[in-house]
Amino acid sequence: MDDIVREFIVESYEGLDQLDQDFVELEKHPDDKALLANIFRCIHTIKGTCGFLGFEKLESVTHVGENLLSLLRDGSIALTPEITNTLLKMVDAVRTILAHIEEDGGEGDGDYSGLIAELSRMADPDAAPAPQSEVAASAEPAPQTAPAEPPPDPAEPAPAANPSPPAAALEPAGRDPKGNAPAESEEADEHEGPANGQSKAGKGVSDSSIRVDVGLLDKLMNLVGELVLARNQVLQFTSNAQDSGLNATTQRLNLITTELQEGVMKTRMQPIGNVWSKFPRVVRDLSLSCKKQVRVEMDGKETELDKTIIEAIKDPLTHIVRNAVDHGMEFPDERERAGKPREGVLVLRAFHEGGQVNIEIRDDGRGIDPDKVKKKAVERGLITVDQVERMNSREVANLIFMPGFSTAEKVTSVSGRGVGMDVVRSNIEKIGGTVDVQSELGKGTTLRIKIPLTLAIVPALIVRCRDDRFALPQVSLLELVRLEGESATRGIEYVRGAPVYRLRGQLLPLVYLDEALGLGGGAHSKDEEDEDSVLNIVVLQADEKVFGLVVDQILDTEEIVVKPLSKQLKSLDAFAGATIMGDGAVALILDVLGLAQRARISVGSRHRGVSGTVAGVGGFGDDLQTMLLFQAGKSGRVAIPLSEVSRLEEFEPDIIESADGNEVVQYRGQILPLVRLSRVLGHSSTGSDGGPLQVVVFRVGEASVGLIVDRIVDIVQDHIKLHRSRGRKGIVGSAVIQEKVTDILDVQKAIAASGIDLFEAPASEREVRA
Repeated sequence: MDDIVREFIVESYEGLDQLDQDFVELEKHPDDKALLANIFRCIHTIKGTCGFLGFEKLESVTHVGENLLSLLRDGSIALTPEITNTLLKMVDAVRTILAHIEEDGGEGDGDYSGLIAELSRMADPDAAPAPQSEVAASAEPAPQTAPAEPPPDPAEPAPAANPSPPAAALEPAGRDPKGNAPAESEEADEHEGPANGQSKAGKGVSDSSIRVDVGLLDKLMNLVGELVLARNQVLQFTSNAQDSGLNATTQRLNLITTELQEGVMKTRMQPIGNVWSKFPRVVRDLSLSCKKQVRVEMDGKETELDKTIIEAIKDPLTHIVRNAVDHGMEFPDERERAGKPREGVLVLRAFHEGGQVNIEIRDDGRGIDPDKVKKKAVERGLITVDQVERMNSREVANLIFMPGFSTAEKVTSVSGRGVGMDVVRSNIEKIGGTVDVQSELGKGTTLRIKIPLTLAIVPALIVRCRDDRFALPQVSLLELVRLEGESATRGIEYVRGAPVYRLRGQLLPLVYLDEALGLGGGAHSKDEEDEDSVLNIVVLQADEKVFGLVVDQILDTEEIVVKPLSKQLKSLDAFAGATIMGDGAVALILDVLGLAQRARISVGSRHRGVSGTVAGVGGFGDDLQTMLLFQAGKSGRVAIPLSEVSRLEEFEPDIIESADGNEVVQYRGQILPLVRLSRVLGHSSTGSDGGPLQVVVFRVGEASVGLIVDRIVDIVQDHIKLHRSRGRKGIVGSAVIQEKVTDILDVQKAIAASGIDLFEAPASEREVRA
C-alpha cells in the first residue's frame, strides 16, 4: 500500500473515532457550534484528501455530507434526530469504504446512491422525500430487510445519544457477505462483512501505528541521554574490576543501552521529503509570479534526519529554492535562445555519506556570473579588488554567502535586500553543517549542504588541556598527529608569527587550545628545545578549512550527550554545548568552526592553500607587506608578495617529466608546468645535488604553474619601497628587505619569458596544462 494512502486511512479512522464522540455530545447540545465545526472539519478533510487520491465513491458520499454539515454549522437548518441518524449512517459508510480501500485498494461494490439522495434531501427541506427503498439501498451489499426503528421523540433525552443503536438499526455495516442480517445485535461483530472489515482495517493500519506528542519524544530522548551518561559512568568505574560477573552485567547494560538509544533516535527520524513536499507548490507559485517555467525533481526524499534538524533546515532550504527560481532560472525565451528547453529543472537530491546527510540543490539555469559577483562584492565594500583578483571561480561563487551581498538590481518581495544567503549559511553551521556552492556560467548552479544525522548523542574525541577536559565532535575530525622529541620542537615553523606544521608537504596552521581559550598558556616559542617534549595535534576541518588544534593530551573517544549551554553562555563562540563525563564531571564541547574563527583561521576563504592560511592570521597597514624570500641562482635574492603564492611544495627530481618541450609534474590530479626561475632570470643554478626541488606554486586564473627556486629563505613582514626597473625580464623592480637589496618578481612576466603560453592558450588546452 502506498504510504500516502496508508497515512490517509490512519488519519481518517482517527477522525471518525472522534466523530462518534462528537455526535453523542452534539445530540445533548445541538446548539454547540464548536462541535459542529469539528465534525465539519473532519468530513471536509476526508473529502478533500480522497478527491486528491482518486476515491470517487468516498468523495461523493462525504461531499453531500459536508454540504449538510455546512448548513447545520451556519444555522440554516436545525439538527434533528433524523439528520443525526443519517449522518451517522454516512460515517459508517465511510468506514466501510475505507475498509475496502485497505483490503484491496478499491472502494467496494456498495451502492450509496440512496444515502446520497437522503443526505441531499435533508440539505434541501423543500425537496420531495426520498423513497424508503432508496434510503435502504445505500446499505452494503444488499437492500435492507430489517425495519428501521422510528426516530426518537425530540423531547425525550437521548437513547439515541449513543450512535451505535441507530447505526445497527440502519445496518450499513452489520451484514455478512451474503446480505444476511445477524440474528442478535450482540452477534454482529461475529459475522464477516464491512463491520468486521472495519475492525480488520483498524488493526491492519491504524492500530499498527500511534501518534506521540513531540514533547514526550523529547523527554524520552533526554531520559535516554541520561541513561547513556549513567552507562558511561558504570563503564568507567568497572573498567578495572576483576569481578567477571560484574563485567558481564556491565557489558549487558552497555548493549541494552546502545540498542535503546538507537531505537529512540529512530522514533525522531523523519524523511526529508516532509520538508520537500511543499517545494513544488512554492516553485509553481514563484514561477508564475516571475513568468518562468520551472519543474521540480526529487531524488532521495526518503532520506531520514532527526526532527530537530528537519525543523532547522526548513527555512534555509526554502530560501535556497526561492533564490534558484528567482536568480538562477532564465525566462523561457532566454532559455530557448541559449539552446535549452523552455522549462527549467530544479533537482533536489539527498543521500547519506560518511555519517552525514548530503543535500544538493541543482538547477540548469544561467549560473553565477563571476564578474558580476566580483563587481557587487567590491561595490558593497565586502572585499578588496586585490583579494577578488586572487580568487578562483569557486571562491568567487561562495561570496554570495557574505553578509549584505546581493546581485539583485532592485528590491522585490523575493530578494534584493542583501540578507538571506549569509543567514542560510549561519543557520546550517549552527547545527554543525557546512554549505558550498559551485556554478558554471550558462549551465547552472549546484549548492551542497552537509549536515549531521542527529544532534542529541554524538561520538566525540575527548582531549585534555591544562586541567580541563574538552569534547571534539568526530564529524570534524580528520586525523591525529603526535610529534615527539626533536620533531616536536623543530617541526613547528612560523609564518608571520603564526605557527604552522608541514604535514605531507602542505602547511597546516596550528591553534594552541590553551591560548585560544585563555587558559594561561604562554607564547609557544619556536626556540624551545626539550628532548622529552611531545606535541599532540588534532587535525580538524571547519568550513572546509583544515587546521591543527594543539592539545596537552588525547584521551579517548566516547559517545556524549549534548547539553545546550545556558543563554548566558550562548554568545561564547568557542563552545557548542556541554556534556557530563563518566566520572560525573562536566566537559565543554568545542565548536570547531568557532575556534577557527577565533584564531582567524577561517575567514570565508576556501582552498587557498598557504595564501589563504596566512592571510587569516594577523593584520598590517597599507604599505606593510608580507613577502616570501627565496634564492634564484648562487647570488640572486628574489621576493614576491606572499598573498600571490598558492602553495610551497617539494618534488623529488625523478618525478619530473616532459611535455611539449617543458618540464611538468603530475600534481593533485593535474599536469603542473614547471619553470626554473634561475634560467628565466639569467642566473646560474646552484643545483639540487639530487635532493628535492623546492617549488613555489602559483595560480593564474584557472591554471597553476610551479616556479623551481634554489632555496626558500624566509617569510618576512616589512615596509616595501619599490624602485622600479626597466628592461629586466620577470622583474618589476627592487627593494631593500632585511637590509639587503632584493629583486621583486613579476610572476606573469617571468612565466611568459619562460616560453610557456599559459595566458594565451585556448581554454581547453589550459585545462590540460593546469
